[in-house]
Amino acid sequence: MNKVLFLCVIVLLCFTSCSFKEKKTTTDSSGKINNVSVIIDDQLWNGEVGDSIRNKFAAPVYGLPQEEPIFTLNQYPVKLLEGFMSNNRNIIVVKKESKSQFRIEKNEYANPQVVVHISGNSVQELLDTIEKNDSLIVSDFKKSEIQILQHKIKSDSLADTKAISKKFNIKIDIPIKYKLVLKKRNFLWYKKEITSGNLSLIFYQLPMKSIKHNSNIAKRITKIRDSIGRRYIHGAVSRTWMATEQAFSPFVSTVEIFKRKAYETRGSWELVNDFMNGPFINYALLDTSNKRILVVEGFCYASSKQKRDLVFELESIIKSIIFLKKK
Repeated sequence: MNKVLFLCVIVLLCFTSCSFKEKKTTTDSSGKINNVSVIIDDQLWNGEVGDSIRNKFAAPVYGLPQEEPIFTLNQYPVKLLEGFMSNNRNIIVVKKESKSQFRIEKNEYANPQVVVHISGNSVQELLDTIEKNDSLIVSDFKKSEIQILQHKIKSDSLADTKAISKKFNIKIDIPIKYKLVLKKRNFLWYKKEITSGNLSLIFYQLPMKSIKHNSNIAKRITKIRDSIGRRYIHGAVSRTWMATEQAFSPFVSTVEIFKRKAYETRGSWELVNDFMNGPFINYALLDTSNKRILVVEGFCYASSKQKRDLVFELESIIKSIIFLKKK
């Protein structure tokens, strides 16, 4: 009996020991939105490898009136990796060593966190690895940042979006600081006031035939949003309305939101007969099951502020859309 009891205790201790080994302890990550810590020795940072990292991850964001980087990069020597830098939310670790590798780890030192490891035995090998994987790295960082911001928005007070659900049969998380400022039969406009400006979200829907797949999509979307701006979005002065800025051609790409194909359009807007302008991000979601195109757009005016993170907030809100089942 004692032997049986002893064996049970040994098994229990072994199981507990294994459980502790498998359990990965993490701390809360830190860092400003869209900031990336680059752990790399000064010699590499000040050479071709550093130039490549800056060109790939600090390239200008398209559609902003002033040049702002995709990510704000902060460089630190490799010896600091074991210190406080390991708690940062987004990290790229670059080492020149005999072992060549590329891997992306989630929540390696903290939670939530994305850590990119790049190593190679030559400068050229490091450059080739960065060139091959830059799009994946940007995508993973951005996806993580959007999820973090969406979680923060959801945990804060949310605006009453019953009007959106009723009109467009969708659910979306919008912070309570956004107020409904205009409601029409097929159009809603929410606005958030900030220091020296504001952020806006607008919603409307179109027939499926409004945007044909084989047409000039950028031109068609621009024409549609300009007609909406002229009809609904006016300035404080009479005979002013929002239009796509003609000096910069909008950039259109294809994305997916809640399993719906969508055209993402980034560009700049201006107020006709006035001097106001700013960036916009427009999503035309192809909702084939309901035979419609749902358009959700975010735009902002903030003359004295950088606008990258403002547009990113609008993008994160829009990408929280959930299509509801038909009643």
